[in-house]
Amino acid sequence: MLARSYESRGEFMTRQLAGCFVALFAMIAASAAFASEIHRETVASRSLGQDMPFLVYVPDGYVESTENYPVLYLLHGIGDNEKTWTERAGLRAKADKLIATGVIPRALIVMPGCSRCWWTDSGKEKAETAFWSDLVPAVTSRYRTIDRREGRVIAGLSAGGYGALHLALKYPDRFAAAAAFSPAIYADTPPAASAARTSGAFLGTDGQFNLAVWTEQNYPRLLGRYFEQPKRVPLYLVSGDNDRLGIAFEAALCFKRLFEKQPELVELRVVDGDHSWAVWSNAVDDAMAYLFRFTDRPQIAARPSRNGLAQSAPYPPSP
Repeated sequence: MLARSYESRGEFMTRQLAGCFVALFAMIAASAAFASEIHRETVASRSLGQDMPFLVYVPDGYVESTENYPVLYLLHGIGDNEKTWTERAGLRAKADKLIATGVIPRALIVMPGCSRCWWTDSGKEKAETAFWSDLVPAVTSRYRTIDRREGRVIAGLSAGGYGALHLALKYPDRFAAAAAFSPAIYADTPPAASAARTSGAFLGTDGQFNLAVWTEQNYPRLLGRYFEQPKRVPLYLVSGDNDRLGIAFEAALCFKRLFEKQPELVELRVVDGDHSWAVWSNAVDDAMAYLFRFTDRPQIAARPSRNGLAQSAPYPPSP
């Protein structure tokens, strides 16, 4: 009797172990089947006077399809590069999961590299022109995109968040939605520790920070014209509550100004954290879910099909 009881427990353990192995192999097979890719691209930028590298997240099924896809332009911060979102935030795995679970549609995600860009045409840098004249045409010529407002969203962190907000408010007819992570959008004067103080985008002819240039390009100056036109850009804002650059307050102030005019199309998240990747990496899933609520789904291409990969070089998958 005792022996039979022991054998019963052993059989139970065997069945449990076998079930675990089956589940594990199923997970591995599913992961392998989801064949998203990250491609490295470069475009010669006359506006910047140098090449602009960029990475493109290409979702599973893109090559086999004949559809045009919505595009997210994802901007990094000062000192970072086109690889930062994949290496620091695990962007590929996050996008894979959101698409696989139906939270967002199949989409392309473009991550340009411009370590000093604030995405304006102020000072010595013509990054705003580079975005529209160099980057976007390169993407639309090499990939099947929904090349209109309903197929384009933008997001960025810190200086990239400044750029995302600047571009969205200045060109509301070109973006379906925008998101800004800890955006460096000081309504008055940037603090001494801000990179805006030393950026070529906001320096005067004497090489010193020029408050007039900053004020001319910053979002408060854009709001009047933005609210005069009929289109509204849904905006997602997030900041750490302990942001050492005081951005939680700035994000809340921006939210207040927009909420007064478009209360249903602006959201603010103040989360635990500093001006750091702990905030940005944790927020990107929620932000992408928000952004793609406002885009069209992939749709049958009206122009001849092309896979858009001929000029792409493989890029190692994110860890």
